Amino acid sequence: MKLIILFFAFMNTFLSAPEKADQNYYELRTYHCHPGKLNDLIARFQNHTTKIFENHGMKNIGYWLPTAADNNDLVYMLSYPSKAAREQSWKDFSADPEWKKVQSESEANGKIVASVESVFLNAEDFSPKIKKSIKSTARTFELRIYSCYPGKFPDIEKRFKEHTMKIFKSHDITNIAYFKSMEKDGGQSKLVYMIAHANEEAAKKSWDAFRADPEWIKVKDASEVNGKIVENVKSVMMKPLSFSKYQ
Repeated sequence: MKLIILFFAFMNTFLSAPEKADQNYYELRTYHCHPGKLNDLIARFQNHTTKIFENHGMKNIGYWLPTAADNNDLVYMLSYPSKAAREQSWKDFSADPEWKKVQSESEANGKIVASVESVFLNAEDFSPKIKKSIKSTARTFELRIYSCYPGKFPDIEKRFKEHTMKIFKSHDITNIAYFKSMEKDGGQSKLVYMIAHANEEAAKKSWDAFRADPEWIKVKDASEVNGKIVENVKSVMMKPLSFSKYQ
């Protein structure tokens, strides 16, 4: 009997223990390609780069293509154990003879990448767990970046944590992951998050319903009693590439 009691006491402690906070260091990278070179970049990532990343301790989170008709970009996310690990991994990757060979051969007919944008991120404590791999039916991802008015970032975090994510769910918007940006100049963070929709038509219907939802209107008005929170919103609709762990 004592053993049974001890077993259930242990299980109760184990199951009720809070989940360890995500301490990984994330990086969202956008590659702007030279005209006509996007397919070359995709092939290089699929056949070579992702594997070499993993060899150097860089975890592939997801790879996406924006759905805009004139798109020439590739968006992807990596994770590292820490900022220091990130710096060492990229140093080792850049010096890797295999990568140098792949880069040289893939650029025999000209450079592929025109420019790179990089945003460093920490996971929000209210974010769903960022899984190593998730497969689903075909769906559209939406990357959203919120720039807040000075001093208002804690307000947007509070609103999402306590209200917005739940209201999203009620309108068939899937919460994927939420991050705070680590600004290079030490400035105020941006809220960077990903959600998913069945498709772009469904996304429009969900957003229309969300914005008209009386609960959302009430929450928004109450949270902005001392002034607007969000100054600017960037939204990018994206489709996952076939080798992306997030589908």
